Amino acid sequence: MEQAISRHFFHHGKPGSDPEEQKNCHWCQIRSFATHKKLPITIINEQDDEVLNPNFRFIDHSVIADGVPVAEDSFRTGCSCADDEDCMYGTCQCLDEVAPETDEEEDNKSLRPRKKRFAYYSSGHKAGLLRGRILDSREPLYECHQGCNCSLECPNRVVERGRTVPLQIFRTEDRGWGVKCPVDIKRGQFVDRYLGEVITSEEANRRRGESTIASKKDVYLFALDKFSNPESPDPLLASDPLEVDGEWMSGPTRFINHSCEPNMRIFARVGDHADKHIHDLALFAIKDISAGEELTFDYVDGFVDMDHDAHNPSKMKDMTRCLCGAPSCRGFLW
Repeated sequence: MEQAISRHFFHHGKPGSDPEEQKNCHWCQIRSFATHKKLPITIINEQDDEVLNPNFRFIDHSVIADGVPVAEDSFRTGCSCADDEDCMYGTCQCLDEVAPETDEEEDNKSLRPRKKRFAYYSSGHKAGLLRGRILDSREPLYECHQGCNCSLECPNRVVERGRTVPLQIFRTEDRGWGVKCPVDIKRGQFVDRYLGEVITSEEANRRRGESTIASKKDVYLFALDKFSNPESPDPLLASDPLEVDGEWMSGPTRFINHSCEPNMRIFARVGDHADKHIHDLALFAIKDISAGEELTFDYVDGFVDMDHDAHNPSKMKDMTRCLCGAPSCRGFLW
């Protein structure tokens, strides 16, 4: 590991160094992120001599591939709320598809609880955390965004504001690379997005076909199918869902391992409603996570046929074994 990073620390950025070589250096890539000084991504290996694939590239936003349909500017909208309070308790257009519910944060019981629709606590020690009912569901999250009239501090811009914890990619004993956080993470806290190249379903299937082990390719492909509906009047939602491929370009979450008893879950997050078909894959902690504990999520969360298939001898021979080691491990990924 030391040999792999020595060139970066001793040569990159110095007079005469090759700019193109720096572009292909993982440490140069993550050091170029605007969040690096405050929220660094680090890479360590105390197990063996393996390094990250040199063809992999770190990115801090998803890349839209050629051929992926995007919404026209004329369809883009944002809220016209007068202030952040209006977003919370008014008629914020970003939350048109969310039913209001009683504010769980009402501390003064002598006041009539107000109704709010967005997914987060907005004050107190839980500010910015996903509210309990939503955290225990698989509901999509609707946020204000850069096209909105509210401020950048609007409590409904949690994923919009980005990652708020440092992350460390590390070498596990028996499951390749993994990810942990050097600070405690609270239940309901946003961790990071799953990034990659956004591609069409046709391109995703082509890449699966070219993969020597198709099941391995599925580790990195995630379908953006939360809002897909063949009967939708929106042609972008009625067509086959797009997919995010994080195999060769992604952020640190690409290295997070699966667990049948995970401590995080992916939520579909929508900013501009015109981009529903390219929604974010946002990872939130579903339990308190101690500093240094490995971060995990369930790669097939919500797939109802998994338990049945894992006990079907005719299907087991073609399934990928799970190595998570959790007490309730299903035995297979897919």
